[in-house]
Amino acid sequence: MINLRYLEVFHAIMRSGSITAAARSLHISQPAVSEMLKQAESRMKIQLFERTGGRLTPTPEAKALFPDVASVFGRLDAIDRQVQDLAGGRLGNLSLAAAFPIANGYLTKAVATFLATRPSVQVALQSLTSPQVAERVAYGEAELGLAYNFESLSKAVEAEVLVDSAIACVLPESHPLAKYDEIDLKDLAPYPIITYLPQAVLRGYVDRALADAGVAPVVAVQVSLSLTGIMMSYYGAGIALVEPFLLTSLTFPGLVARPLRPYISLKTLLIRPAGASRSLVANDFVEELKKTINESQELLVRSYGSSFAGE
Repeated sequence: MINLRYLEVFHAIMRSGSITAAARSLHISQPAVSEMLKQAESRMKIQLFERTGGRLTPTPEAKALFPDVASVFGRLDAIDRQVQDLAGGRLGNLSLAAAFPIANGYLTKAVATFLATRPSVQVALQSLTSPQVAERVAYGEAELGLAYNFESLSKAVEAEVLVDSAIACVLPESHPLAKYDEIDLKDLAPYPIITYLPQAVLRGYVDRALADAGVAPVVAVQVSLSLTGIMMSYYGAGIALVEPFLLTSLTFPGLVARPLRPYISLKTLLIRPAGASRSLVANDFVEELKKTINESQELLVRSYGSSFAGE
């Protein structure tokens, strides 16, 4: 049987035209190349080159063999490039699931930035509720999930805190409360507010904080999405009590964000399947995501004040 090393020597000689050049390309000695060529001809029982005047001339048999050998090494080169792309996180598939405000905000920026240098990576992104995100990850339908912290997280997943943020007020800059750097929950009492529907995970955060402050709010609108609440505030329906990160991704002229006091802590989780191996693509993406989140937090602080730096 002919082995791959003999074919490699034959391929190098055919491409370079001499034993000396082939030895240089293979990083071995000239005598070693000559010896392997002799062994290859002996194994195959055909003469591959005629030696005339110190030069090698391919025989008809060598010319007939070369296209198939070149095809083999072309495939090996392709495999080598694929390995390098996989090792560098430039090739593969990435399946993501994220809660609606996250999917419509900094996550989309992180994905776009990530793909800019990895055109061969394919991303699938599902926008869901936080419990649905954890469910998709648990069932293996998403490799990474981003969701707000909620009770009864499945043991089939593992989670780490990715962002520690807060519910805030989003309101027109002409609103009487917009002049304050921070807004006390008690100051909301006389004004119509926009909050989440009762079944939304973030509604529980808002209701508990208002109850603890002794505030019976005037609920004007209930929404399922932070974006819808922000748009409602933009058109004057009331003060939106929402997670404010979307304001770093979308432009709403005339709207401002103000932290609430007491601070309504809101944790965003990065969710993975418990005990599962982690792809290089996913690991690289998480690094890009964390960088994007840091940039968004800094923009929020620059745009709306240092109180958004957290507790």
